[in-house]
Amino acid sequence: MDLHIDAYRPRAVGPAWTRVAPEVRRVVKAALPATPYTAAQLLGSLSRLALHADARGCPASAELWLSREMIEAFIATGAPAVAESTRANYRSRLLRLREAMIGPDLASGATASLSGSRASAPYSAAERTELWSWACGQPTPALRTGCKLLLALGFGCGLDSHEIVALRSHDVRATADGGPVVVNVRGRRARLVVCRRAWERVLAEQAGQAPAGGWLVRPDADARAKNTITNFLARTRTPPGTARLVMARARASWIVELVDAGVPLTALVAAAGVESLHALSRFMPYFEPLGADDAQAALRGRR
Repeated sequence: MDLHIDAYRPRAVGPAWTRVAPEVRRVVKAALPATPYTAAQLLGSLSRLALHADARGCPASAELWLSREMIEAFIATGAPAVAESTRANYRSRLLRLREAMIGPDLASGATASLSGSRASAPYSAAERTELWSWACGQPTPALRTGCKLLLALGFGCGLDSHEIVALRSHDVRATADGGPVVVNVRGRRARLVVCRRAWERVLAEQAGQAPAGGWLVRPDADARAKNTITNFLARTRTPPGTARLVMARARASWIVELVDAGVPLTALVAAAGVESLHALSRFMPYFEPLGADDAQAALRGRR
C-alpha cells in the first residue's frame, strides 16, 4: 500500500508537484485507515487541492490545505472543468481527510451547498470582460441599462441585491469637480458607498437615464421584492458558456479587490456594511498571497 502511495504522481504536473508531494503522501498514509475511501481516491482529491493551494502561494501544510476555507475555495474555483457531482465527491473525500487529520468540526460547522460556495468566489478578469460584453449586447435599451447598472453597483460598490432593489435614482450622485460618485444605500445597513473609479462613469451615466425620483433598477416594476433582480436577469439573453451575473459574486469580487489594493480594513468594513471582520472571513482564500519578502517588508513597516 505504501509503495503505491509513494509512486503516485498526477498527470501533467510541473515543479509544483515536487513541493507538495511529500505532504500529500504523508497525509494519505496517516488518514487512510480512518476513511472509507481508497488510497487512489484520496490521492487524487488531495493532490488537486494541494496544487490549487500551491498556486495561491500556500505552504505545503495539511493544516492549511484542509482548512474549511481552502477546501471551499478549491471546490468553488479549483476544478471548473468537472461536473458538480465530481466536485461533491472531492469535497466529501477532503472533509473526511480533514476529520481524520484535524478532528471533527463543531455541530454548527455544516458545509454550505455547492451553489453557496460558488457565491463566495470572485469573478476572474476574463469573466468580468465577458459580463461587460454581455451587458452591452442585450437586445433592448432597458436591458442594457439595467445590466450595466447591476455591474457597476456590484463590481463598483459591492451592493447586495436587496440593497440595489431599494435604490432611487437620486441615491446616486456625482460630486462636483471630478470627485467620486457616491451611492446612498438605504435600509438596515444604511451608509454612503464610494464607487470604484473604474465604474463611476458607467454608474453615473446609467443612473442619469432613470426617471427622476423613480426606482434606479427596473423603474417599470412597482413591486419591490428579493426576486426583483433575479426576475430581471431571467429576461436577459445569455449565450451558452457565458458567465452568469450573480450579485453575491460581484460583491465578493469588490471585497477581494479592495483587500488586494490595501484599503484599510476599517474603511472596508464600513463600506461593506458589516459589523466585524468575521463576515469577510469566507473570502480569505481568494486574497492575493504575498511573497515572503513582500510580507516581511509589509510587517516590518516603514521608518
